[in-house]
Formats: sequence, C-alpha cells, structure tokens
Amino acid sequence: MTAVKNARYLSRPRGDEPLIAAQPRQLIVTIFGLYAREEQNWLSIAAVVRLMAELGVDSQAVRSSISRLKRRDSLRSQSVGGVAGYALSPSMVEVLHEGDQRIFDQDRPSLADGWVQVVFTVPETERGKRHELRTRLARLGFGPVAPGVWLAPGRLAGEVREMLSRRQLAGYVDIFRSEYLGYAELPGRVRDWWDLEDLADRYGQFVAHYRPVLRRVGRGAAPAGDGAAFAEYVRMLTAWRRLRYLDPGLPAEVLPARWAGVPAAELFGQLSEVLRPLAHRHAMAAIRG
Repeated sequence: MTAVKNARYLSRPRGDEPLIAAQPRQLIVTIFGLYAREEQNWLSIAAVVRLMAELGVDSQAVRSSISRLKRRDSLRSQSVGGVAGYALSPSMVEVLHEGDQRIFDQDRPSLADGWVQVVFTVPETERGKRHELRTRLARLGFGPVAPGVWLAPGRLAGEVREMLSRRQLAGYVDIFRSEYLGYAELPGRVRDWWDLEDLADRYGQFVAHYRPVLRRVGRGAAPAGDGAAFAEYVRMLTAWRRLRYLDPGLPAEVLPARWAGVPAAELFGQLSEVLRPLAHRHAMAAIRG
C-alpha cells in the first residue's frame, strides 16, 4: 500500500478545501488548547462564544460544534461558581499535551534516532478496528511499508504507545525499534512510503498565505487591534497543527533538498512571535472580563 493509496486515511484537507480553511470545532480545540489550560482547564460558554465571534463563527455554529466535541468526549460540561462552561476531558488534555511538542518543536530527528515499526493483525470480523488503526497511525505520521506494517521516525515511539493504549488498540499491535538495512537508497524508499510531494505542496500553501502577513507585520502594519491579531493567530495555529500532524518529522538526510517544511517552520515561528502575545492579551480579556 503506497502513501497515495493510503490518502483516504489521512486527516487532511480535500483538494477543493484550502489548507487555511478550518471547521468551527477545529478552531474551538485551538482556543481550548491555547487558553483553557491556564484557566484551570475551563472556559465559560459566554467566553467561547465571544472568542469564536472574532473568528466569524456565530453562536449557533459554536454550540453545534461543542455538542460534537462533547459526543467525542473531547469536552465535558462543567459549571464553575454557577457559570456554565466546558472543560477538556482528561484524554483530550493528554492529546493536547502530546501535541505541544509536535506543533511547536522545530527540531528534526536524525537517522541515528532509528525508526519505530508497528505491525498489526486485526480479524476480518473487526474491520472497523483495522480502519481505526490505519487512520490513527496515518494521523500520527506513520507511513505504510506493507500490509499491516507501518513505519515512523523513532521519536514517535512514545506517542504511538500512548495513542494505542488510550484508544484500546494495543491488543492488535506489536511495536519494534528498527534500523534500515535494505539495498535501495533510503530517500527513494521514503518517497514510496510517504507522499512528500503533497506535503511540500501544503507547506507551500501555508507560506503563500502567511508570508504577506509577515511582510505587513515587518513594515509595522500589525493587525488592526488585538482582536484581529487573535483571529489571525488562532487560524494560523489551526492550519499549522493540521500540517504538523501530516508531517512525520522525517530525518533531514532522507528529505528532498530545500525541503519546503523548513521555510514554513521559520515563518510560523516569526509570525507567532508577533501575534501570540497580542492574541493572548485579547483572549484573557474576553475570558476574565
């Protein structure tokens, strides 16, 4: 199974869906990830509605999206001091904690870090579990080497173990540390296992959209007010999170020259430095005010 054939398992935008577009529930997860955890893991309904309004999402769409997140046990209803609101579920807190390194860490592993290999067998009577396994592995950045055999950089070993345990999939899986000893050149094999052209194209979309924003900021033309900076930052971080979960974090030695992820990561870091404090100030005023 090649990376292209495996594309249906990936949580990625469709060809007609721009990378920068985001569903309301994705924006809500970003807001909770950024701000709820420093507010004792809780945000009021009113605060979420106010912040989502800055992103052009009306209250009805917010409540509908929150209902979906509650059904998935990402959020749980909770009142604090008689005020209705929502808290992140314990499993979602773990997911966000694991995601922090994936999203904000710009370091790439080296070949010396090795690989982690997942081998699974699922009975035909449990095809749903097989589909879930493939989907979850793809979302972590694993590439399919052969039927039931998936590979990723070694640094994902802890993350995949946690995911499999949390999703009650560990009973179908064996996990190995591995080293490539094959005959073909590894960079060529990597292109068989991961769709690097598609990933490079998506990094290019990110750069094309946000480089003009950085130029405006560099000329002193920051977004008009903290609210605009908040909206820009939340949308950018949501798009970046989706990108980072498509990127397996492959060693530089096996990536194409002038890899598109490098300038994209630099751009994200530079723009975050400007927008993040403005966005934080605005969000805290809405949450605590």
